[in-house]
Amino acid sequence: MITITTTDALDAFCARAAAHPYVTVDTEFLRERTYYSKLCLVQLAFPGGGVDDAVLVDPLVDGLSLDPLYALFRNTDVVKVFHAARQDLEIFYIEGGVIPAPLFDTQVAAMVCGFGEQVGYETLVRRIAKKPLDKTSRFTDWSRRPLTEAQKTYALADVTHLRVIYEHLAAELKKSGRTKWVEEELQVLSDPATYVVQPEEAWKRIKTRTNSGRFLAVVRELARFREGYAQSRNVPRNRVFKDDALLELASTKPATREDLGRSRLLLREARRGEIADGILSSVKAGLKVPNDALPKGNGKPATLQVNPALADMLRVLLKAKAENAGVAQKLIATTADLDAIAAGSRDGMALKGWRRDVFGEDALRLCSGQVGLAVRGDKVDVFEL
Repeated sequence: MITITTTDALDAFCARAAAHPYVTVDTEFLRERTYYSKLCLVQLAFPGGGVDDAVLVDPLVDGLSLDPLYALFRNTDVVKVFHAARQDLEIFYIEGGVIPAPLFDTQVAAMVCGFGEQVGYETLVRRIAKKPLDKTSRFTDWSRRPLTEAQKTYALADVTHLRVIYEHLAAELKKSGRTKWVEEELQVLSDPATYVVQPEEAWKRIKTRTNSGRFLAVVRELARFREGYAQSRNVPRNRVFKDDALLELASTKPATREDLGRSRLLLREARRGEIADGILSSVKAGLKVPNDALPKGNGKPATLQVNPALADMLRVLLKAKAENAGVAQKLIATTADLDAIAAGSRDGMALKGWRRDVFGEDALRLCSGQVGLAVRGDKVDVFEL
């Protein structure tokens, strides 16, 4: 197997790859001790059976530039194929400011093709490529050099089998007329905003049990400080302080370092120095937010009046529609989506695009009493009222 360690060698491989309709891509990285992922290895392959059609690229080698790869990512004549692409795409966007296009994610495509929810790569290799996959090297330290032969073999398999999987799924999508469905799903992955966490928006990711505006104002300021601190120092946000400690601080509202010392959940390192000062300043800022500027319920409706009987019927309808279409239920709608529809919301993703065709139209007709559900054996039918 070939490991690329120079920019010239990478440029030569990418030039050959550009002559093919697609290239498969994967990465190995570490993120346990940093805010941003540390890219340790890139795997690439294009169609063919030669030993030089699939390579490993070592980005940790001094002097190697990934610019030829980024140029290939911008080449719209070549489809870039990933499996569960989100973390890989985040790395390339943060490192190189580029999101590969056009993009194909085999995990998304497999969900559309009826392989279940968030199907793993190993499952697709077994079911489509009909090959075993050795995952023993999955959790090794990819930053250590030299890489073992077992690591290299494992890493390369992540792009060689992916060629077979991609060709199979692409053919299935073309046959079923669902290629546009996958393209709709990939719009989020292709949006740069997906990979940038703005500190002022970080509070929306924290699960709270209250809609108190004052409490949420303190949560917002604490989350803003933590995210900015973690980003600027490239440390995991939980190393600053964890969510449960953040919620405790928002509840107790400490005003002094002595108050911080009474916290049950705050790490010792966070009770002194810059972090302690940041916490106290954030709590103070949250308490000073004017009443008319207080955040509201983490962006979620504070008074969601769900009709439980209707929600249950929507679940039955979803199950039937998903089975008929051969699509994973959660790809069409989540439990929260169904509850929102049962509460009268008409803005959710389940009511847009291909989801509306598969499920949304009948869901709305069910809500308005235009149709009902009937069980016939092990099937659920929709009938007109």
